[in-house]
Amino acid sequence: MLMKSIAAGVAGTALLATVAFAQSPTATTDKAPTASTVTTTSASGEWRASKMSGLKVYNESNENIGSVNDLLMDKSGAIKTAVIGVGGFLGMGEHLVAVPFDKLKFANEAIAYTGTGATNPPGRPAAPTTTTGAATGTDKAATATSASKWYPDHAVYNASKDELKNMPEFKYSE
Repeated sequence: MLMKSIAAGVAGTALLATVAFAQSPTATTDKAPTASTVTTTSASGEWRASKMSGLKVYNESNENIGSVNDLLMDKSGAIKTAVIGVGGFLGMGEHLVAVPFDKLKFANEAIAYTGTGATNPPGRPAAPTTTTGAATGTDKAATATSASKWYPDHAVYNASKDELKNMPEFKYSE
């Protein structure tokens, strides 16, 4: 009895499946684009805005002066202002300033470390000094590019940390 029920179930399923395969799809006017009509674009050389938040900002003297907290754009989508956080520790006591976005320079070169052994005791490795890529010259240590990272390595803004701290604090208005 059980075998007859299983056989009937398998036969019924096979019969229904053949009916479903035999049906032809109905024509609709709301067709999804086929693979041949879908266009793909390349984003080579572009940066992800989500990766810009937290980007370190250095001055032209290779001193870390803060980090990008936010980017503000106009209604057409063009970025006009960068909000930089200066000072503070873990977001506490941080002073936010707004600077024109076009005044920032971006470097794809990773920060390179070079050392000078003049002030180190004998047998100790040289203390690293930071080079941000803002300086010109060919005496940099090995650098790596961030072209495939989708964001620059760092930004350069021509001001000292004290100058930024003395700028009016940026506040988001309601």
